[in-house]
Amino acid sequence: MSGEDSIVGDLINFRGLVYAPLNENGVVFLFGKVLDDLHMYVEEIRPGFPDCVARRFTGKGWERLRIEFEFLSSAFKIHGHDTDACDMIICWEHDWKDCPLEIIELKSEIQVMENWPIPRPGVGGPVPDGEQALKELFSSRRTTGNVQEWYREIINALRNWDEEIWTNIGKKYIGVYSPERSFASIEPRKTSISVECFSRGERLEGTKVSNVTSSPRWAKFTVKAKNQVDPAIEILKESQRRLKAAMKAGEPTSYFSGGKKPISSLDKNISTE
Repeated sequence: MSGEDSIVGDLINFRGLVYAPLNENGVVFLFGKVLDDLHMYVEEIRPGFPDCVARRFTGKGWERLRIEFEFLSSAFKIHGHDTDACDMIICWEHDWKDCPLEIIELKSEIQVMENWPIPRPGVGGPVPDGEQALKELFSSRRTTGNVQEWYREIINALRNWDEEIWTNIGKKYIGVYSPERSFASIEPRKTSISVECFSRGERLEGTKVSNVTSSPRWAKFTVKAKNQVDPAIEILKESQRRLKAAMKAGEPTSYFSGGKKPISSLDKNISTE
């Protein structure tokens, strides 16, 4: 093929994929790059409908999912597929407003995923997980004992409230899931905890707008003292409720998903700075 015949998508330079997908094959390839981030593993790639059978971690175990890959989510309807025989559409771009199935739009999902250059073979090592990863995160952020205590109190309270809530520990942030999608991102700092949580684009007492231009459906607040821990727990409980309601309504919930501008709200017990 000559250079004139080559047509590519937008530049994304994501984990070895230079350009955005332009077709379903590109979606399948990109999905393979982000399986771990979506907390899934694949059991089958099939020649017919649905394209894939996978399992996703829910906090208690691994749920089975029947997945169809599409470049645009609306192609599922155009192809005449049966919604009762499928659980999820994984696409590059979600354009089917009233889709009754769960949607994962890779275009928005990869914007909040960690990216890295492709190393030479043999470079790098295993990625830590669990308690060890948490200790390394606290150490790298130089957090005080109080901050670590506040974090554990918040997470333990959430898990006691709903046993399906679980965490994914990264190099800078801790994702909080319930159980399929994240409803909060926690960043431990030296003397405080910075939290961004799903607001559904509506007023969430004790928080302020996370970022008006890119994440209008998320809000943020900061825990700087012991007496702010209990209010933080209540904010996160409400955030989880809103996430579940949004998922039930088929709304996008990722950090870069659009929506109406939230209303800022200040609370005397929670710092929104």
